[in-house]
Amino acid sequence: MPRRDLLVTAAILRDRQGRVLLVGNDWQGLGRVRYTLPGGVVESGEVAPEGLYREILEETGLKLTGIKHLAYMTHIEDERRGERAIAMVFEATWEGLLNPADPDGFIVSAGFFSPEEAVQKLESPPMREPLSDYLKTGQPGRFYAFKGWDGKGGLRIPALKKD
Repeated sequence: MPRRDLLVTAAILRDRQGRVLLVGNDWQGLGRVRYTLPGGVVESGEVAPEGLYREILEETGLKLTGIKHLAYMTHIEDERRGERAIAMVFEATWEGLLNPADPDGFIVSAGFFSPEEAVQKLESPPMREPLSDYLKTGQPGRFYAFKGWDGKGGLRIPALKKD
């Protein structure tokens, strides 16, 4: 089976109360909603910020007004699925009203949650652990690597600190 290489961008968007935006995905159309940060696969011909802006607009109806910084990166090497995903998660600012209009039909809900609730709603360790660390420390630039979506073989590399 040929391996698929995916470049994914996602955003940490907070409201005035500091709550984090999550979207509910029903990827298989079976009514099993899984929560994620808003974002998705960067399409051919796009650079990462273009993909991020497009995905946020499609999944939430919100317009990004800026990218503050790269919060963290995650590498998931899933041999079972024959997939490698590199995800860049940015802290970003936004404007507008929540109005998901996902052309793929996967996004069935969007809402803001307290940082604790947001972390609890993320089922997959490669999604949950980096966000949890970032929300606790506020330290951007960490890198995470996992040997699958189940979180096995997890590795964290702390951000480099200035002298």
